[in-house]
Amino acid sequence: MYVAFAPHSVAGSAIGVGIAILGWTLRSIATRDTGLCRSKFDLIIVLLLLWTFASALLSTEPSISIPKLEASWCVSIFYLARAVITKKSALLLVCVLILSAGTGVLYSVYDLLRGRGVVIETVAPGSPFRQAQIYPGDTVWRINGKRVYSVSDIDSMIKSGSAETLTASVISHGEHVERPGIQISSELKHAGSPSGLTGEARNHRFRASGWTRHYETFAEILQMVAQLAFGLALANFSNHGANKYFRVALIAAGILGVGIALTAMRTVLLAFVFGASVIVWKSLRGPLRLILTAALFLILGFGAVVVWQTRSEGALSLGDPSSSLRAEVARVGFNRIWIHPIFGHGMDAMKLHWTEWGFPGKEMLHLHSTPLQLAFDRGLPMLALWVWLMSAFLIHLWRASRKAGDLSDTNSFGILLGTFGALVGFLVSSVVNYNYGDAEVAMMFWWLMGTSVAISEELFTRN
Repeated sequence: MYVAFAPHSVAGSAIGVGIAILGWTLRSIATRDTGLCRSKFDLIIVLLLLWTFASALLSTEPSISIPKLEASWCVSIFYLARAVITKKSALLLVCVLILSAGTGVLYSVYDLLRGRGVVIETVAPGSPFRQAQIYPGDTVWRINGKRVYSVSDIDSMIKSGSAETLTASVISHGEHVERPGIQISSELKHAGSPSGLTGEARNHRFRASGWTRHYETFAEILQMVAQLAFGLALANFSNHGANKYFRVALIAAGILGVGIALTAMRTVLLAFVFGASVIVWKSLRGPLRLILTAALFLILGFGAVVVWQTRSEGALSLGDPSSSLRAEVARVGFNRIWIHPIFGHGMDAMKLHWTEWGFPGKEMLHLHSTPLQLAFDRGLPMLALWVWLMSAFLIHLWRASRKAGDLSDTNSFGILLGTFGALVGFLVSSVVNYNYGDAEVAMMFWWLMGTSVAISEELFTRN
């Protein structure tokens, strides 16, 4: 259930993990065995959790930071995967994950062909949408979370709704934004066209997000799943040549790579190409190494076209307002790290002091960087622990994948190789994206790490 919902729904994913944890608990009680053995990662993880707990207690805003500790439950997925996944079940779960993610990509293609919302041509002076800073050229595609495809749809929702305020989901200059608090008076509901908008065309130039509302999350998940498919393809070719499994896995990786490009997430696309190139050069020799690397750069080129088509002017050269804002937020956050270098400012404390602490703009964001955010929220020791953990995972995956390759264990080799590429891509993306702060991405990260350790423990034990 978790792997089926992971690319699409955080709620479905969490329910799946919850059911699995319940089953694991019952099994452990019945057998008096958790199925776990000590690993070299346990000490680092315990220290990470302890430091996170201490940082929350010593936060500048403990009332905000302490409730955030509940997000630490994601780490349990690492131990769950280690306890219940075997080499055989891992392959089945990975295949279901790849199939689910690929279905999301195909839906994204359909969504792009169908189009979203309605492109606004004019906004009347008395329109309630004018107060929400919605202008001609913007696209309104949802009202209160429900999709609309025409101005008449918007008018009908205003007339039939009982709420006095609305939230509009808007695509503006290539960015998806929410415009809450649109005031709707009772007199307005009886007007001929209460929205005060005109427009007919649908928008076909937007950033794909599958069945989710968040293209950032969708892209990060696709990056990791695509590496798994690519790893299986490389492992099959390395051990068996261009067999049918190689071809199927390669096609799946290509579809997922195109899906990443359609999200127009510049960093994630670069991260995918970089991580995939690393595992190509790690596992292959000869002409295919160059051919696949060239194919990866073709996907990168396609992604550049998508960015040019869907995002604001200057996005390719990082001269767009989004890039400038991110750079300024990161600069302010970096300078403030040294004010509280040991335990940090506390998780989410910045949201209460955004303007006071000198961050630009009115929208409260984050530092758009996992290393910077960890240091800002929880201090430099937390960042050091994070680097230690990531280094330990990378070294372990490198050695385990080499062992699986030497044993010609194709499936284990493919999953471990793909996980290595996924981790490399995750770390590259994390430099300018706070991907670990996304619950769905964090869950996938810990599931992948736990699965890879479970496979490698079985691999080394039996061989």
